[in-house]
Amino acid sequence: MFKTIKVFFRYLRQKKVAPQKRQDLQLGLLEESTLEINYMVLIFGSCAIATFGLISNSSAVIIGAMLIAPLMFPIRGLAFGALEGDLSLFRKGLQAIAVGTIFSVVLALAIGSLIGLPEFGSEVISRSKPNLIDLGIAVAAGGISGFAKIQPKVSGTLAGTAIAVALMPPICVIGLGLSHGDWSLSLGATLLYLTNLLGITLSCMLTFLITGYTPLEDAKRPLMWTLGLTTLLVIPLGISFIELTRQAHLEASLKEALLNRTITFQRVELVDIDTDWLTNPPEVYLTVRSREVLTPKQVRLLEEFVAKEMGRDFTLVFSVSQVEEVRRENPEQSDLQPTP
Repeated sequence: MFKTIKVFFRYLRQKKVAPQKRQDLQLGLLEESTLEINYMVLIFGSCAIATFGLISNSSAVIIGAMLIAPLMFPIRGLAFGALEGDLSLFRKGLQAIAVGTIFSVVLALAIGSLIGLPEFGSEVISRSKPNLIDLGIAVAAGGISGFAKIQPKVSGTLAGTAIAVALMPPICVIGLGLSHGDWSLSLGATLLYLTNLLGITLSCMLTFLITGYTPLEDAKRPLMWTLGLTTLLVIPLGISFIELTRQAHLEASLKEALLNRTITFQRVELVDIDTDWLTNPPEVYLTVRSREVLTPKQVRLLEEFVAKEMGRDFTLVFSVSQVEEVRRENPEQSDLQPTP
């Protein structure tokens, strides 16, 4: 293993691209990272679409905002500028990211306050609970974005990359949370945004390093700083991931207990199960089909059984669809019916 690592670092030291290609990349990134009117128009459009999509709880509209992805470009410039020690490129990238982020938060705050929706849907809530999976997505997608920049033939993958990372929706959720005075929502979305930002930056740096656009000697310090900042996020993301895993196991155990160890669920068909873990105790929404009426007493007995089996209280909320058998009419009986 150590021999493999040694060979890899020797490869990084020897891998270099032509100075002209390196300069062309630097100029291209400098152009992309410049704060200009076109960039701000894209920021405005992406933020407005994403905010309206989040408010309407429409994933299709949110995907449309992701496709614009203007913040992706200055992040790549920021990453390369840090590696190269190019202060001009680094400052331009940082300035474009900061202005775009602040402008988007203010715009989402204004739209959220203007519409005044009493509560938000699942598309907003889901972006307030990031975990390690989100960091993995950001790192993978950022690597693809960096590779697409140095390989123009694969630049068409940027649309898929934009969808995977989704930089703009978390920023909009920050603004929407502020419009409601919901600090936990805004803080959760901020953590997701920082996760995406640092994950993309780190993987872009690694891509530029591995492909030979930056010497290893120059890249060590900025790479270690970025890796250190990203590692700090692993703690809250890891806690969130452990909680998510625990909840998934609890929900699976709950479903198994209800289906296999209760008489009630021998007479009803479970269609869907969903748990709201934000309430105390957690509320379990069960959609079932049944030929019989489900009584409040049965629900109470089921809650007592679940509390005993799971070691904690749950509130069960049933949505019951009555099943009624309908057969074709008997021909003989039909003949006996009077003709109108």
